[in-house]
Amino acid sequence: MLDRGTVLIDVSESTATEITPEFLKKLGHPVLVCHGPPHATLCPLLRDGSCEIVEQAHGVIFEFDLDRAQHRAILKRYREILAEDVPIRVVIPEGQETTYAHLLRDVDVSIGQISIGDLDGFAAGVEAYDRIAPIPTDVT
Repeated sequence: MLDRGTVLIDVSESTATEITPEFLKKLGHPVLVCHGPPHATLCPLLRDGSCEIVEQAHGVIFEFDLDRAQHRAILKRYREILAEDVPIRVVIPEGQETTYAHLLRDVDVSIGQISIGDLDGFAAGVEAYDRIAPIPTDVT
């Protein structure tokens, strides 16, 4: 059986989210949840240019307010460091799909909340990435 890839759910602790890792876990995906760094601390993606959790991800669900500059920078950084085929789904408040269309052009978008159908489609994208992802050559 194919091992399912890890999914990163990146949400603020204060965000009332409908995203549930349980659905993805039922589909066989390990799930990591990141609530970001402590208040007044810069995200490691922006501070160091990388993040150990992100490096494990075969898919990212990102739910933040793109009106905040740091959240826009994190999304931009995801697009820069993740392989082109790694699915990214961004959950944003209504209206931001127009305002930030230039940042959202290569990601899937859910408005307001993510549906079970969106999660199922996202999981299929992760599974597709798992089938085509390069196999590490330094495995001993």
